[in-house]
Amino acid sequence: MSELKGRLAGWDSAIILITVVVLAGASVGVENFGNGTNFTFLILDLLPIALIALPMTMIVITGEIDLSVASTLGLTSAIMGDLWNRGLTIETIMPLCLVAGALLGAVNGALINRLGLPSLAVTIGTLALYRGLALVVLGDAAVADFPRVYTGWVTGTIGGSAVPNVLIILVVLAVIFGVVLHATPFGRSLFAIGANDQAARFSGIDVARTKFWLYVVSGAIAGLAGVLWTLRYSSARADNGAGLELAVVAAVLLGGVSIFGGKGSLWGVLASVLLLATLQNALRLQDVSGQALNIVTGVLLIASVLLPNLITGVRNSVQKRRLRAVPAKSI
Repeated sequence: MSELKGRLAGWDSAIILITVVVLAGASVGVENFGNGTNFTFLILDLLPIALIALPMTMIVITGEIDLSVASTLGLTSAIMGDLWNRGLTIETIMPLCLVAGALLGAVNGALINRLGLPSLAVTIGTLALYRGLALVVLGDAAVADFPRVYTGWVTGTIGGSAVPNVLIILVVLAVIFGVVLHATPFGRSLFAIGANDQAARFSGIDVARTKFWLYVVSGAIAGLAGVLWTLRYSSARADNGAGLELAVVAAVLLGGVSIFGGKGSLWGVLASVLLLATLQNALRLQDVSGQALNIVTGVLLIASVLLPNLITGVRNSVQKRRLRAVPAKSI
């Protein structure tokens, strides 16, 4: 509990405060930002990023990364379209897409943890591989005409309010991931692995198996995001979610998760997802170009790595000066 309070008193609280300030500023200064329709679109836009960021947070805490998540989303979307064309029911297709995503994640996990390959190189490779396979499965075509009962639910709201139905899925999964990460021995083992995987092995943690299953879960969640993305736009395409991995990684790092592993919390990540989505939504309402949005995301990604290190460096420098200022005790 004291560790969680310490996190909330540091970077997490700063991100949450910044998010609140940006939300308030956008509501006052950006026309139409505060209306219900825009709020619905804001949540729908951040949903895939937030979903994929849940397992990504755990992966980065262990000192690894998964850059193939957006391509996994695109491939599962392509599979969904292909199976729909083949006449399968949507009730059969959706769980198959989740299984497909899990299998794609298992490929990453096996290459990284069974063969000992670096996660950065592996997932860059599967990023290209899975996107290429999506084009093989579906080509450059788009498949639409999915059942309105499902597309309507994904784009619909709770009781006629501005709160999207799909927010229920995000909240439930966020609570599950948050409890697992911050309140269970498994979650503590992830921090131990990220801090020192050799010490974690000596303490009895099966590091390879733990990381393997994290990639399986990451793939399954990316598959779920692919299903929801396809139903939201009623369009299965091989290029769905292209470039989304940048926003996910930016949100995780900006949320206070150390790129070197061993540090971070899910709550800061979720706050940073909302912050990024708010900035992008507000800039779109101001007719800012897509290139500028990419620049903002890139700047925040660099800042998310640079600022925590600068803060740590300043703190260490201050502590050293204080120690030097204390006169040596006479013997």
